[in-house]
Amino acid sequence: MHLNEQLAAYVRGKKVAFIGAGVSHKELIPQFVEMGAKVTLCDKKPNLEAFGEYGETLKQLGIGLSLGENYMDGFEGQDIIMRTPGFEFYTPALQKAHEHGAELSSEMELFFKYCPCEKVAVTGSDGKTTTTSLIAAMFEAAGRTVHLGGNIGRALLPILGEVKPEDEAVVELSSFQLISMDQSPNVAVVTNVTPNHLDHHKDMAEYINAKRNILLWQQPPCRAVLGYENDVSRGMKADCKGEQVWFTRLHDTDNGAFLRKEDDMLCMAENGVVTPVLAHSEMKLRGLHNVENLLAAIAAVWGRVPLEAIQQVGRTFKGVEHRIEPVRTLDGVTWYNDSIGTSPTRTIAGLRSFDQKLILIAGGYDKKIPYAPLAPEIVAHVKVLVLMGATGPVIEKALEECPGYAEAGIKVEHAATLEEAVELARKDSVPGDEVLFSPASASFDLYPNFEVRGQHFKRLVNELK
Repeated sequence: MHLNEQLAAYVRGKKVAFIGAGVSHKELIPQFVEMGAKVTLCDKKPNLEAFGEYGETLKQLGIGLSLGENYMDGFEGQDIIMRTPGFEFYTPALQKAHEHGAELSSEMELFFKYCPCEKVAVTGSDGKTTTTSLIAAMFEAAGRTVHLGGNIGRALLPILGEVKPEDEAVVELSSFQLISMDQSPNVAVVTNVTPNHLDHHKDMAEYINAKRNILLWQQPPCRAVLGYENDVSRGMKADCKGEQVWFTRLHDTDNGAFLRKEDDMLCMAENGVVTPVLAHSEMKLRGLHNVENLLAAIAAVWGRVPLEAIQQVGRTFKGVEHRIEPVRTLDGVTWYNDSIGTSPTRTIAGLRSFDQKLILIAGGYDKKIPYAPLAPEIVAHVKVLVLMGATGPVIEKALEECPGYAEAGIKVEHAATLEEAVELARKDSVPGDEVLFSPASASFDLYPNFEVRGQHFKRLVNELK
């Protein structure tokens, strides 16, 4: 059995409802049955046939099913309800079940509760995945066994039985995961907190409070790494329970990782001692936002990983897919996939990574976040703007209201589809141009997630003749 005995003892004989049969739940449902739980699957799908091959597995398991429009009726009388991150925590049916005695949990919450090794977790509006990936790479470079999961990598609870006390769990946590967590990692990193997911959270305060959960349950000895440049993450210093360190690109600090102005060196300061780590020029990662991500990672692993391992990763790590990812150069024009640009702040970071004016493809699903901050960056960094999706007109309106727009002479194009957007960008490009696909918006109007969107973009670009 993959799950440890403590967890088995916790679920044995309990009535457990799983909301949806996503990736992690598909693995967990058979395991929970094996451990003696009385499992019910609650899912919008109308019947077993709609689950494809997995429907056969469900049939063989003989579990309870609450399917179709009224699938939430299955919450009634359960001991434990396993939520997915995408299912809103404050849904009335879920809260009612909780009031009637059901424990609300999730794959990540149970992993945190029963994981035997040290946990390092990263949250924030921007930079989470790159920072998490850098931390994992540093532990691996030091010869440690790393279990990478949460919002990236694989589900960790199904492999709990493989995790040894001497390993490292490195986890990316979204606000959707954190909103109900009452466990915190040994090392917590908050990169920044800017308006995001306001279509999901009732307001900005709820979003910030969800992020704070990464710190609130820490127990010394522990470490909190906070982004100094962001007002919200800097303000979380008051929530820290143990050692607190900064990462900062714009300021010197005697307590954390920083970029030293006089020689452009990434350094770590601890107890008044400054250790030079890596010259900025040695970094493979592009963009100043990635300097911050590397600083955050350095601060997170400092004292846990040898300096040489940190330096090795800093010099060789090339980035994560869909993050200013070079796709190809065709007819002298270089195309970049930055589909992770699901909010204005991410796209701003992407635009600032280039030294010349770009062709930008942007727009998508509207998460109800403001686009005014993006407009001056478009004025400063873009020569042709190709807009698509629900936020296309919103971005255009913000741009038209921005000082300097008329003088900038930006050509604005409109596309109904990504195919059309790529064609327009090609038509408007000349040798030496760079085309950046960074939508500043979510993908849900056309794609299930930003990864699928980014892959479609890459496919379209690679098919250009």
